[in-house]
Amino acid sequence: MITAPLLQADDLVKEYPVRHRVLGRGTGPKVHAVNGVSLEVRAGETLGVVGESGCGKSTLARLLARLDDVTAGSIRFQGRDITSLSRRALRSVRAELQMVFQDPYSSLNPRRRVGDIVAEPLRVHRYGDETAIKRRVAELLEMVGLSPDHAVRYPREFSGGQRQRIGIARALAPRPKLIIADEPVSALDMSIQAQVLNLFASLRRELDLTCVFIAHDLGVVRHVSDRVAVMYLGSVVELSAREALYSAPAHPYTEALLSAVPNIDDGTDDTPRERIVLAGDIPSPIDLPVGCAFAARCRYARDRCRREKPVLRQLTPDHAVACHFPLTHSPEIGDASRRSAPVSGNGR
Repeated sequence: MITAPLLQADDLVKEYPVRHRVLGRGTGPKVHAVNGVSLEVRAGETLGVVGESGCGKSTLARLLARLDDVTAGSIRFQGRDITSLSRRALRSVRAELQMVFQDPYSSLNPRRRVGDIVAEPLRVHRYGDETAIKRRVAELLEMVGLSPDHAVRYPREFSGGQRQRIGIARALAPRPKLIIADEPVSALDMSIQAQVLNLFASLRRELDLTCVFIAHDLGVVRHVSDRVAVMYLGSVVELSAREALYSAPAHPYTEALLSAVPNIDDGTDDTPRERIVLAGDIPSPIDLPVGCAFAARCRYARDRCRREKPVLRQLTPDHAVACHFPLTHSPEIGDASRRSAPVSGNGR
């Protein structure tokens, strides 16, 4: 039986007007931050979203969480269109759609105690009396690996990793159906990143969480995701089940990203892997190219790529790519790309 996705986005567009020096804001060109993104998130899965800085990942996260308004397109959550809901109408949605922010230093109010920070969504959504709220806060702090005694402390008394755990506890407080995590480990040291990733993985198993997990590192995304969406210049260029994407990437940009992931030698693959260094500059999000946005940096680009923009199309039921000549379906390109061997081991 096929069930409707928990979250579905169709042709999302977000544009930011550029202030004109003479005429003022809204009269000049526009920054195309998100450019026609369509995706769905199924109940119980984690969808990873990955790409270089500036590709539109965080903007997409804010659109999905309805923290920013969309320029065009639609968002459905649990079958309900939430694209244009007012702030008052969104209040009932907030309890079931929570966000973990990137910077654990700026996302927590430094003037409030940890217990009040975690309890805030419980009070907003009328979870119960103060006794029930305090009991729930203690449970949440233990759930994320902190002590209930930490409730009386302030954020400044904690490390970055501990602050991110507090942010996760706050997001979990109202028992949401979906959590959107916007690069939750990018501001942390490598050893702390692993701890927070392991926490996400264990919480997902224990609570049957549905997540959108955003990162710029394909190695990080592989650790927590069921499916992966690769973004480039505001668009999704590849969307695939995790193992299919890591073993046989279809888009040249994904291939290049994978070549930069440190290879873990577990003795199962002795194929040398080429490090792909992308030449050229990323096109301006103000003046998008006519054809494929990646063509100027792609080592396989042809004339058609520069003339015609590729659309996201299905290669298999669970693997889509926006490329005129996908690596896995173009024999002459596929042979060349296989010299860049896929990541072996666990890819972390």
